[in-house]
Amino acid sequence: MIKPMAVEERSATPVTDPLPPEADRQAAVRGGTASQWQLIWRKFRRHKLAKIGLVAVLFIYAVAIFAEFLAPSTPSVQDPKYAYAPPQVLHVYSQTEGLGLYVNGFQVKQDPQTYARTFTSDPQQRIEVGLFVKGAPYKVWGLFPSDRHFIGPKEFGQPFFLWGADRAGHDLLTRILYGARVSLSIGLVGVAMSFLIGLTMGGISGYYGGKPDTLIQRIIEFLMAIPTLPLWLALSAAIPAGWGPLTRYFAITVILSVIGWTGMARVVRGRFLSLREEDFVTAARLDGCSQPRIIFRHMVPSFSSHIIASLTMSVPAMILGETGLSFLGLGLQSPAVSWGVLLQDAQNIRAIQTAPWLMLPGAAIFITVLAMNFVGDGLRDAADPYK
Repeated sequence: MIKPMAVEERSATPVTDPLPPEADRQAAVRGGTASQWQLIWRKFRRHKLAKIGLVAVLFIYAVAIFAEFLAPSTPSVQDPKYAYAPPQVLHVYSQTEGLGLYVNGFQVKQDPQTYARTFTSDPQQRIEVGLFVKGAPYKVWGLFPSDRHFIGPKEFGQPFFLWGADRAGHDLLTRILYGARVSLSIGLVGVAMSFLIGLTMGGISGYYGGKPDTLIQRIIEFLMAIPTLPLWLALSAAIPAGWGPLTRYFAITVILSVIGWTGMARVVRGRFLSLREEDFVTAARLDGCSQPRIIFRHMVPSFSSHIIASLTMSVPAMILGETGLSFLGLGLQSPAVSWGVLLQDAQNIRAIQTAPWLMLPGAAIFITVLAMNFVGDGLRDAADPYK
């Protein structure tokens, strides 16, 4: 009798496919042909806090760009009767046309001895609130006249203070939105100017070396040895008191740029020292390229990602610098509106005790700087090839 052949037992260990799955293979192919910026963006997207910070920064800058339309009023509109009026709560109710919005009015009581006024919400006074309503006239970016506001009272002139009012009866929300444009633009313009100075001085120092390098490094060390705040105070005090808001704006921007270029110059110098002996730089020299072309066409793009990460980290410092100077009364001054100017009202402890909403510009600064730091950390990690 012929015995059946023994069935060969299969191994319990599954046979693995030596080739990667199709999705991984395509990702590998894409990774091999991806540009430097594509690789940075892929690493940046894995940084959750950086993505949240980027969304927040884009939202804040969008609000600053369209501040006139989004603000319920204009910075110059004031009503002294409502000085230090508390924030009003926005209510939603049902009506025949759909949902409606309203806020309660105020009952104002004045102490006959101290003349201090007390505001209480009056449910009997309903102030109808609408979207895209007519209000105080303004010019979009100083060019196009309009009177439409995203939100505001349907009847122009009624008290409407979602974030409260300051000591002169200005709407604090309106002034914060307008102040965002000034504070954020100073950060961008100041960083742009310091970037040009730092790139030029650091490039000369790192590319040529020798005496130019020694001279520039001594200047950098001298500026970095001076305490920042006293240097800001000294330069700001030199600004003539008769200068207008626009002139002082540019003066403060120049001051922050003159002080802030040293860190960028150090970074650029270090990169130039490491790159000037590389093969592609030597090949560019042998090919007859001019020195400016070698610097700006070949060397700078090779570490542009690091420069962008450094610039992103510098913008919050510029914003805090302007805020500090304006808070101390040496930067922008009224009628200019910036977050630092608004925080001048917070210097009075008694005012903060009775009107704590005056600290809201500080909250705006905190959120903006924190979001920018998250974005800077994400860009720095994404641009680092060793992470």
